[in-house]
Amino acid sequence: MVAVDMQTKSCPFCAEVIQAAAVKCRFCGEFLNSEKAKALQAKMDADSQSSEEEETEAGVLFADKPSLFGMAPAMLKALVVLVLAWFLIKLPLETLANNLLGLKLTANQAFAIGRYRMIAGFGLGVLAVLILLFKALKLKMIFYEVTADRIEWSRGILDRRVDNIDMFRVVDLKMRRSLLDCVFGIGTVVLTTTDKSDPEFVFEKVRYCRDLYDAIKKASLEADRKTGVVHLE
Repeated sequence: MVAVDMQTKSCPFCAEVIQAAAVKCRFCGEFLNSEKAKALQAKMDADSQSSEEEETEAGVLFADKPSLFGMAPAMLKALVVLVLAWFLIKLPLETLANNLLGLKLTANQAFAIGRYRMIAGFGLGVLAVLILLFKALKLKMIFYEVTADRIEWSRGILDRRVDNIDMFRVVDLKMRRSLLDCVFGIGTVVLTTTDKSDPEFVFEKVRYCRDLYDAIKKASLEADRKTGVVHLE
């Protein structure tokens, strides 16, 4: 007995269901191996793929990284340290010590103090810049993604880790914004959950924090309704 392939497809001309191996549509009579048919089929495949991508993206409620504006306090501290380093390099402390404090430093002593002063200034400045760059890299390696079912985040520079929290485990959420956060349009959203690994989860300094807050609140209530979960205070 010969097996018959019953796979089907839609005709690109009349949209009727025909066999996948058909060369000519039995409904509209159009040939399916012509250039026009191939062009229509390619357009149908592209539209179908685009529709699937839109459906996938529609399932993501929020996807973003922490904003570098959240490092404003750290940047201010680094700026203060850089100013101090600049003063160490530029100010002749050995000369001031001689003039103001009346210290009688020899030429060798003054030279040694000046050399160590400049080394300390350069070292302090480089250290401040390196710490700031490390914090910025660590912050930008964090990625948050929120869907209707779960919250997922990845982080780490050398040791990349990915974790998630089911949406029905969210018990409460809060949004915090300092004065600088309001100026830069960012904020922090804090979740209280029943997850043992992450009883308190924080979205650090993200943009559109109000939209994130509303999306999680709505999604968590919907998840509680679907799973029948009741959170007791």
